[in-house]
Amino acid sequence: MKLTRKLVLAKAKASDLESVKKLNCWGCNLTDISIFSQMPSIEVLTLSVNNISSLSPLAGCLSLSELYLRRNMIPTLSELCHLRPLTRLRVLWLAENPCCGTDPSRYRLTVLRCLPRLQKLDNQVVTEDEIALALMEGDEVSTPTGNIHNQLPNNGLPDAEMENDPLNYNMEETNKIREELGMKPLSRDKFSSLSSPSTMEKPTMKKTHILDAVLLLLRDLDEEELHVVHTATQNRLQNYTLDSGDGQRSSAQKTAEIQH
Repeated sequence: MKLTRKLVLAKAKASDLESVKKLNCWGCNLTDISIFSQMPSIEVLTLSVNNISSLSPLAGCLSLSELYLRRNMIPTLSELCHLRPLTRLRVLWLAENPCCGTDPSRYRLTVLRCLPRLQKLDNQVVTEDEIALALMEGDEVSTPTGNIHNQLPNNGLPDAEMENDPLNYNMEETNKIREELGMKPLSRDKFSSLSSPSTMEKPTMKKTHILDAVLLLLRDLDEEELHVVHTATQNRLQNYTLDSGDGQRSSAQKTAEIQH
């Protein structure tokens, strides 16, 4: 069943689509929700218990803060890539969809890695530690056809030159991280203006480019997002400290064995 303009206005008791802020379409046997491409102002949306399989019509609903999709037909977590641009989305209920799989822990970490701004997932509060763990251990969700890298212009450069161009490599690393956080990609021109000449003269070493990308990304993060990065960094440093301690103890044990 297709969700039509007439049905939306009747349910919301509104005169036009742009004025609809909240909408409840629970159990309406919906399969087609393309109408939401015309509803950028929607804030709270209930679509539970339907037959929805694609979330692409929601990509332009930039005011959306709560989305309820329990018991639908969403096939894979790749569909969540359509929700990455929704920077205000804080509540998501996705349980009882085919995409949830059979491993609840892996599913949750993967969703939170894709949408790290969520504060509640499947009616469970999301913690900062959980987000930090998800960013390190959650599976990376592949972007559906038409991802942001395919939309970036080549500036007239041949593909081979783009592949070996330090600016392009740095830009892709930055935009990959921005995409995971639901942020808009930087254009090539803007990236060039942000990058210092000394950075561009460095050898094209992957770790150097990733560090540059992270430092550029930090400029655009708000306080909440910086707290997430801070927690993830602390956890990562703690792991390194533990690993280093284990290595030192192992060396000490070997020395003791030789001496005896």
